[in-house]
Amino acid sequence: MNSSSAGANAGTPVSDYWLANRGILFLASCIALIVTAMSFAIRGDIMGDLSTNFNLTKEQVGAIAGPAFWGFTLAMVIGGPLCDFLGMGRLMFLAFFGHLIGILMTIFATGFWGLYGGTLAIGLANGFVEAACNPLIATLYPDEKIKRLNLFHVWFPGGIVIGGLISYAISQMQLGGQQHGWQIKMATMLLPLVIYGLMFFGKKFPATERVAAGVSTAEMFRECFRPFFLLFAFCMILTAVTELGPGQWIPNILTVTTGASGILFLVWQNGLMAIGRTFAGPLVHRISPSGILLGSAVFSLIGLYLLSTAKSAGPAWIAVTIFAIGVCFFWPTMLGNVSERFPKTGPLGLAVMGGIGMLASSFAQPIIGRRYDEVAAQTAGLTMEQYKAMGDKIPVEALAAGGAAGLQQLVILPLILIFIFGGIFLYDKSRGGYRREVLIQSPEAEKSPVA
Repeated sequence: MNSSSAGANAGTPVSDYWLANRGILFLASCIALIVTAMSFAIRGDIMGDLSTNFNLTKEQVGAIAGPAFWGFTLAMVIGGPLCDFLGMGRLMFLAFFGHLIGILMTIFATGFWGLYGGTLAIGLANGFVEAACNPLIATLYPDEKIKRLNLFHVWFPGGIVIGGLISYAISQMQLGGQQHGWQIKMATMLLPLVIYGLMFFGKKFPATERVAAGVSTAEMFRECFRPFFLLFAFCMILTAVTELGPGQWIPNILTVTTGASGILFLVWQNGLMAIGRTFAGPLVHRISPSGILLGSAVFSLIGLYLLSTAKSAGPAWIAVTIFAIGVCFFWPTMLGNVSERFPKTGPLGLAVMGGIGMLASSFAQPIIGRRYDEVAAQTAGLTMEQYKAMGDKIPVEALAAGGAAGLQQLVILPLILIFIFGGIFLYDKSRGGYRREVLIQSPEAEKSPVA
C-alpha cells in the first residue's frame, strides 16, 4: 500500500529536475486555459449575433453552445484514462490542434452545422487542456494541490475577463459591424493559442503522481467507484451547472433585463472570481475545503436568485457580485478535494469530475434556452411558431421575462448543495478536521522526464 493519511501540510517531495522546470509548464498551462476561457466569454458575447445573422432561435443557439460542454466531457473521457499511456504532451498537441480547427470552423461557418462543428472542436480541445493540465499540476505541486489548482483556474475567470474586454472593445469600435464583428472576436483567440503551442513545443512531462506511486490501473478504476467519490461526482454536476449554466447566458439575459451591456457583468463576475482564486491558498488553510464549498453554495443560492429577479443595473451588479463570490471556488476546490481525498484515482478521477461537470452543463444550455423561449413567447402572447418567425422583433419585456425564467429554474441546485456540503463539513469535523491522503513515491518509479 503506497499511501498514508496526512494533514494539510504533509506531502511528497518533487525531484530537482521538476523543481527547476515546473514553472514554465505551469505558465504554459495557464495560457492554454486562457484560450479555453476566452472561448466561453466570446461565445457568450456573440450569441445574439449568431441568432440574428443565422436566423436561429434561442434554443438553437443553446444547442450550438452545448458541444462546448459535452465535447469537453468526451475529451476528458478519452484523455483521462489514457493520460498515463498517451502522455500529457500528446494530449496538449490534441488540444492545440482542436483549438485551431474549431476557431477557424467558427469564423468561416455558413450555418448551424458549421457553428456546431466549430464549437465541438473547441470543446474537445478544452477538455484535453483539463485532462492534461490538472494531473500535471497535481503532480508538480503535491504539497499544494488545492492552492495550485486554484491558481491555475484563476485563468478561467481571468481568460473570460480578457475575452470579455476584447469583445466589448471590438463592439465599441464597431469593427466588422454586426455582420462580421463576431468573426473578429473569435480570431483574437489565435494569439494566445500560438503562444501556448510554442511554450509546450518540445517540452518533456513527468509521470503522473499515481504512476510514480506504483498504483495500478485496476486500483485507479476501483477507487472511482467508492461511494464517497461518487458523492463528490454528483456534487460536481450541481456545482458545474450552477457556475457554468448561467455563464453562457448572463451577457444576453442581463443586456435585455437591465438595458446595460451584459458582457461587462460577465467581466465583473469573472474578475472577482480571478481575485478570489488567487487568494484561495490562505483561505483554504484558515477555513477548510469542505467549509469553503458549503459557504460557496450559500452565496451561489442567494446570487442566482437575485440574478433571476434583477430588473435594473443596480440590483444586477449586486447579484453578480454575490454570485461570483459563490461560484468562485467551486471548480478548482472540487478538483483539489478529489485529488487530495482520492489520490489513487489519478488523472481518471480528475477527468471524471471535469467531464461530468461539463456534460451536465451541456444539457443545461438548451434547457435554459427552451425555458427562455417558452416564457418569452407566452409573455408576448405568441405561439412558438409566431415567436420563431419574429426573430429580433420580439418585445424586450417578453425577452426579459424569458431570461429571468431561464435562470430561476437553476436555484434548486445550490440549495441541494447546501445540505450535502453541510453534511460533509460535519463529517470532517467529527473526524478531527479535513484530512488528505498522500501517495508515497515508489522507489522503482521512473524519475526522468517523459513525453
